[in-house]
Amino acid sequence: MLKEQLEKIGLAEKEAKVFLASLELGSSAAQGIAKKAGINRATTYVIIEKLMKKGLMSSVEKGKKTYFQTEDPKRLLKLLEEQEEGLKRKEEEFKKYLPELETLFNIAEEKPKVRFFEGKEGLETIREEFLKTKDKLIEAITPVDELFELFPNHANNYSPRRIKSRIASKLLYTSSRGAVFPLKDEEKLREAKFIPKDKFPIHSDVAIFGDKVAIASLRGKLVGVIIDDKSITQTMRSLFYLAWEAADKYQK
Repeated sequence: MLKEQLEKIGLAEKEAKVFLASLELGSSAAQGIAKKAGINRATTYVIIEKLMKKGLMSSVEKGKKTYFQTEDPKRLLKLLEEQEEGLKRKEEEFKKYLPELETLFNIAEEKPKVRFFEGKEGLETIREEFLKTKDKLIEAITPVDELFELFPNHANNYSPRRIKSRIASKLLYTSSRGAVFPLKDEEKLREAKFIPKDKFPIHSDVAIFGDKVAIASLRGKLVGVIIDDKSITQTMRSLFYLAWEAADKYQK
C-alpha cells in the first residue's frame, strides 16, 4: 500500500522499494537494502543515487564502509511541492506558446476536408451522404443517361428514400431523350431543368449539399470526391444558380 502511494507521488517502482527498505532498516549498507528490497546490488546503487539527488536519502561513512539512510518522510511533501511548482512553471511557459498553437489549429480547421472514393460502392457511399444533409436540399448537375446506366434502380431506391427524408432536389440534367422530368414535381420534391447534351457534354455528377460538394465520374474509372468547405461550396452553389438561370432558354 505504501509502495503504491509512493509511486503515485512520482517515485518509480524500484525507487519506492528501495526507499521503504531503507526506511525499515535505518542506516544500512547498500547490500542490506538490496536484499530487503529484492533488487540486485548494482541496480540498488543506481537507485540510491537517484533518491539522494531527490533529497530522499543520504549517506554516512562509518569506518571504511558507506551506509545509507532515508531522510525524514516529510521530505516527500517537499518533493510534491517542488513538483507542483515545476508544473506551474511549465504551465506558464506553455501559455506563451498557446496562441501560436491555436493559430496553427485554426489554419488546419480552415483547410478543406477532402475524402476520396473509388468504384461503384464508393459512389454509393457518396449518395448516402446526400441523404444526411441537414439543409434538406440538394443542388445537382447530372447526366441522367450515365446515372441510370450505372444505377438502374436509382428511381426505385435512392429517390424514394430522399423523398421520405423530405430532402428537396434542384436538378440540371442532360439526357439523350430530351426533357424527361417535369420542371416542377411537388410529389417528388424536385425541380428539374433540361440542358442539351450536345452543347454540354457532361459525364460526371456534381452535387451540392450543406457545406459540401461531391463530384463523381459516372463512366470509365469510377472515382468520386467529397469536399467539405464552406467557401468552396458557396462558390459552387453560386455557379450552379448561374447555370440554373441560364438554362431557362432550353425549357419548352
